[in-house]
Amino acid sequence: MAKKTISMRSASNENSAAVIEETEETTELINTATAETPEDTEGADNKEKTQAEAEDTSLPEAATEKPAQAEKKPFAGGTFADAMKRGVILENPVLRLVLGTCPTLATTTAASNAIGMGIAATLVLICSNTVISLLRNIIPDKVRIPAYITIIASFVSIVQMMVKAFAPALDESLGIYLPLIVVNCIILGRAEMYASKHAPALSALDGLAMGVGFTTALLCMGTIREILGAGSLFGAKLPILANQPILFFSLAPGGFFVFGLLIAAANKLSKKNNLPVRNGCGDCPAAATCSLSGKGGCK
Repeated sequence: MAKKTISMRSASNENSAAVIEETEETTELINTATAETPEDTEGADNKEKTQAEAEDTSLPEAATEKPAQAEKKPFAGGTFADAMKRGVILENPVLRLVLGTCPTLATTTAASNAIGMGIAATLVLICSNTVISLLRNIIPDKVRIPAYITIIASFVSIVQMMVKAFAPALDESLGIYLPLIVVNCIILGRAEMYASKHAPALSALDGLAMGVGFTTALLCMGTIREILGAGSLFGAKLPILANQPILFFSLAPGGFFVFGLLIAAANKLSKKNNLPVRNGCGDCPAAATCSLSGKGGCK
């Protein structure tokens, strides 16, 4: 019995020693873990700080870039002033693109006729461009030109009835050239080149700009020809020129002469505005209606 008790005590002592060693090992592991965690937490904190600083520094740059982009392009297609500059000077449909020459020469014998023709064409341009832009995804590509002409003819008929109702004298003076707006190359060209590819708001703005350019060219020609050819302005006789009018400017040769002078002046203004030289027909707005578009373009 004494031997058994002695052996049991020795076994218990060994077990207690083993437990003590295990506890010491666990305490060492805990100490090492606790010793490493501050460093890890400090590294994580530093990483979070650097990321936060990078985000803080990137925010002012993005904030400064957005207003700059908004100032350059308030909406697609440029500003109202850019559109008017393009329609009146840089791409004037009469003096730069040389479109609508027939009504230009025929209706500019008087300034009042020129303004009436210009306003009628402007109304048709705005309305037809807007409707064609709204229907650009519906009209089949194969029948787009007949569809455009139908839309333009509808608005020309409305404008003609309004002129007959409210300005019969203007309707008599314009004659056949008012309904001939249907086949005006300016209206059909803008419908094909611009309205069929842009949003309705931009298409309406383009129609307004081109209409103002067309009216400006007609008014300049009509004013010069009426003053020199009839000695009057908007029907009012001028004191000196009324007695000695130059009939040459009231006839077709005088119209061509004034037309050439205005084209030269428009080219001069375009060069002052640094208008880029066109190479080929790819960027020309009159390529759809030009007979030279498939022959190498203008030289």
